[in-house]
Amino acid sequence: METIKVKIADLAVKKEGGLLVTIGLGSCVGIALYDEQAEVGGLAHVLLSDSKQFMKKPSEKYNPAKFADTALPLLVENMEKLGAKRSRVVAKIAGGSKLFGDNSNVMGIGERNLEMVRKTLKELNIPVLAEDVGGSHGRTMKLYVDTGKVTISTVGRGEKRL
Repeated sequence: METIKVKIADLAVKKEGGLLVTIGLGSCVGIALYDEQAEVGGLAHVLLSDSKQFMKKPSEKYNPAKFADTALPLLVENMEKLGAKRSRVVAKIAGGSKLFGDNSNVMGIGERNLEMVRKTLKELNIPVLAEDVGGSHGRTMKLYVDTGKVTISTVGRGEKRL
């Protein structure tokens, strides 16, 4: 089975089989999108919530996969190029942890990332079928493109299906 590793601030799409996997989901959020009929899957590993807060000078390189608000539309667009239809796409999300013991009243990076992921998916009319979010632990997320199955692995907690 072909495995595609999705790094931090990256995304990938695949059609008809294979595995998309991302590791190190702490405050970052992993979003697995799937169109069962077309057997097209996509996985994004977003680092930050809102690209508008971090826009750089026009001369600097910009990575849309880094931000929830820009990665998700791009992921859907790439899936559509492989035959997916947005109206059939569903989502599963993981991550958004508090890894640094932030007990302040300020919303942490993980919470902001989750909020923007949910908002952007709602704007795209993509339902979230399952999630494994929050807490204070890292996760690995796998999307099996032949079935749409998503598993989450956590050190010391084993693996579970979303």
